[in-house]
Amino acid sequence: MVITLADVAKRAGVSRSAVSRTYTEGASVSDKTRSKVMKAARELGYTPNIIARSLATSRTQLVGLVINNFQNPIFLEVLDQFTRLLQERNLRPLLVNLSDNPDPADSVEMLRQYRVDAVIVASSTLPPACSLAFKEVGLPVINVFGRYNPTPDVHVVGIDNQHAGAMAARTLHSRGYRALGFLGGPERATSTQDRLKGFKEGLKSLKLKTSCVHYADNYSYETGYAAMKELLATQQFDALFCGDDVIGMAALGAARDAGISIPKDLGIIGFNDMEMSSWQAFGLTTISQPITDICNSTVELLGNLLENPERGAETRLFPCKVIERDTLRKS
Repeated sequence: MVITLADVAKRAGVSRSAVSRTYTEGASVSDKTRSKVMKAARELGYTPNIIARSLATSRTQLVGLVINNFQNPIFLEVLDQFTRLLQERNLRPLLVNLSDNPDPADSVEMLRQYRVDAVIVASSTLPPACSLAFKEVGLPVINVFGRYNPTPDVHVVGIDNQHAGAMAARTLHSRGYRALGFLGGPERATSTQDRLKGFKEGLKSLKLKTSCVHYADNYSYETGYAAMKELLATQQFDALFCGDDVIGMAALGAARDAGISIPKDLGIIGFNDMEMSSWQAFGLTTISQPITDICNSTVELLGNLLENPERGAETRLFPCKVIERDTLRKS
């Protein structure tokens, strides 16, 4: 037997509208009435119908969570944080995987059909046009880990990847390395492009040139290992900035298999500071971007957007820092 709002109202001795207000966030209802309604609901085993309530409030409490890079373990950490933070605010993530099809057209239509209240695009590889596609159909959207833009078209929360790339160049130089190379993720990724640009600018300020530039096909250990083998066979370098920890750990594995001494003969610095990079088998020195701070700020901004969908686009940037482990010489 389905327990209805009317059943609760009858048991509590209040009106149906009083029951409805009790379960509507921000609605006015006295403490006495709320207590009576909640007691009756417990006795009857009543739970509110979220779908029915969304029809009345025009709010579904659904948030589209768009991710396209599940090969990279860092995004499992991101997914874990976002789902928990959204649920703490009584919001429900609707996950969209764009790994196989980066064109957002189908996803835009699907999220509109589900009447999501907003969209989070959590990706450092999708082009800015992807987030813009959601905005153009009237969906409040935040691009997390997106490309920095001083005059953004959509809200962006993340880091300045060019600044981080320059940080990598200065760090390698400060440890006595001079033939500095770059091994990034997919060349099409905006994060790869920006980290490389900053790396080159950092080397230029040190009066150095990039010894080599190479890319892995995607963010996986296998492709990173293969790309590193190609570099070792054709290029000369004594340090490597890897644009992601997965690539960095793969480069470390390939170098060790080739009999190269780390960090004496070759220094490696990664990017992201994912949990796996700290494991004893890797001990990867890396540049950390504050994932927790970024996710918290995104969900806080999302709450503001839901209250004021016309809020002007802003960029929130967080600083990175070097995490010292075992793959660079000590300063």
